[in-house]
Amino acid sequence: MNYKLSQNIKITFDSDDLAAISIYYDRNHPTDRILTMTDLSQEADQILNTLAFQPFDRCQTLQRNFTNIPARPGLYAVRHRSIGLLYIGKSKSLRGRFSGGHKAFLWSWLDKYNDEDVRLSLYPLSPWEDPALLLELEARILRATEPPYNVLIPSEI
Repeated sequence: MNYKLSQNIKITFDSDDLAAISIYYDRNHPTDRILTMTDLSQEADQILNTLAFQPFDRCQTLQRNFTNIPARPGLYAVRHRSIGLLYIGKSKSLRGRFSGGHKAFLWSWLDKYNDEDVRLSLYPLSPWEDPALLLELEARILRATEPPYNVLIPSEI
């Protein structure tokens, strides 16, 4: 199975439970990274543990501007103090994702949740990490948690 995520990134899944991620910085010299599905699952588990179990008081409060959130790629969770995960997503820029608003904030308001009970848990990634992994990691985390505000949860690959 092959997935072309952009002009420079391609993921290939073979029958031996391996994912080969090819990143072409130069068309003639691809850089390949071989990962097993177990590697992806372990990385997804680590991210999920960070997003779901970070102490609530250490999560980001909702604000009008999100200048304290890094403008880096990453995964994030909208969390409720007692209910838990409401929404999980990914973004090329965490700050940019929230500075324009987010549907999970509207839905939590419609559900009459107190704004002090809704916060953001973030898992920033360095800009040079494999961007192709974001899609697979988000899908695995969504399938494991099924947050109520995620309308579409990707099916198993």
